[in-house]
Amino acid sequence: MSKKVIVVDDSRTARHQVRAALSGAGYDIVEAVDGHDGISKMDSNADASLVLCDVNMPNLSGIEMIESARRDGKGANLTFVMLTTEAEPDLVQRAKACGAKGWIVKPFKPDLLLAAVRKLVGDA
Repeated sequence: MSKKVIVVDDSRTARHQVRAALSGAGYDIVEAVDGHDGISKMDSNADASLVLCDVNMPNLSGIEMIESARRDGKGANLTFVMLTTEAEPDLVQRAKACGAKGWIVKPFKPDLLLAAVRKLVGDA
């Protein structure tokens, strides 16, 4: 199983926090700045196994990105997890309905993020 994770977030700080939490454990981090960039990164990183994505982003939201990827057959082998400040139950349900396997609320504890990623990619 690949140890490549695509992090899709319009916040540079959030992307760097995820990189700091996961790169030391051997994960290769690919950063994307919005949903459109995330889809592009999925195309060019077919060996990735997990996508961590924000909900609220310019151009294409995280949920719209997952819906688009699933509709186009991209990311069929990817696990999607939302990493966001949002905790609205309707958004959580919508994300799960389109295939997100988890929902992590920011700010996150690095050790808990790492544990969740390990579990989701079969590294636990």
